[in-house]
Amino acid sequence: MKSIHTLAAIAAGLTLSLTAAAQEQATTASSTGSHRPIPPSDQMFRKSIWRQVDLREKQNKPMFSEGKEISRVILEAVKRGELQAYKSDSLTTTLNAQEVTGNTSFVDEGFKLSDEEKAAGFSEKDLNGGGDDWGAPAPKKAAAVKKVAKLDANGRPMKDKRGKTIMVAAAPAPVAAPVALGNQYRYKDLYSMELKEDMIFDKKRSRMYHDIKSITLYVPSTLASNASGIEKPIATFKYSDLVKMFRANPEKAIWFNSENDAQHKNLADAFELWLFNSYITKVSNVSDSRLDDIYGGAQQGILAAQQTAADLIEYEYNLWSF
Repeated sequence: MKSIHTLAAIAAGLTLSLTAAAQEQATTASSTGSHRPIPPSDQMFRKSIWRQVDLREKQNKPMFSEGKEISRVILEAVKRGELQAYKSDSLTTTLNAQEVTGNTSFVDEGFKLSDEEKAAGFSEKDLNGGGDDWGAPAPKKAAAVKKVAKLDANGRPMKDKRGKTIMVAAAPAPVAAPVALGNQYRYKDLYSMELKEDMIFDKKRSRMYHDIKSITLYVPSTLASNASGIEKPIATFKYSDLVKMFRANPEKAIWFNSENDAQHKNLADAFELWLFNSYITKVSNVSDSRLDDIYGGAQQGILAAQQTAADLIEYEYNLWSF
């Protein structure tokens, strides 16, 4: 009888430990963005890597087909409230749909004088018909002042000694604050994307895994409408949330197969099968610097990216050397 109680206690303990482990794994997945998290106890090697994806490249065009651009799929999901956006790949600060829309818009700077026009004596006040009132809109007439009856403390109209209702000027109606108007970037213009992953060697399964954590959309620096001349982040998204959204929208989230229309793949499968090209821009380091900052220039950064990719492959190969 005593042995039966002992076995029951052991079984209960194993059940509780398995439940706790499952809860811990689920929590880890939701907080890091990993779709298939690997327990830390199974990680013999891990390195965080940031990769740049140019969707204009030939190998990446299936993710950027006309009307099915991955930028369109993601941003429209944000507008529908189906996808949560974050400010950075730390995945701690959230953005709402209005903030994401603001990051995908730009304001026209309007007409500017050329150097020749400035040399000829024109000034900024001459723009839009300024200076001689040509083309200026007609002055608006002053609106008539609306009057209403003055009310007492009980809400009744007050009257003067002659019995006439006392009239006073009505309070002006509140004017809504002007909304800043901007132009939205086309989805085809948003071709720059950054992917953050953990390269992990799982000692139980004896193989290297590319565990994608997040994907960030950028406004490219080369766009003429991007006056800043630098890449601007739009929003970051958990990879686990993206996989769920891609699966829920199979008609929109398409990796286009130009050879066979019957074999289009879901974007979640395209990331799982690594059907895209990228180059490394940063590897986790003590100063959190990008490769081009470490090696002193964009050209040196590209060469360093190629060398880093080769070094990681060689490291994985050496794990099997005896």
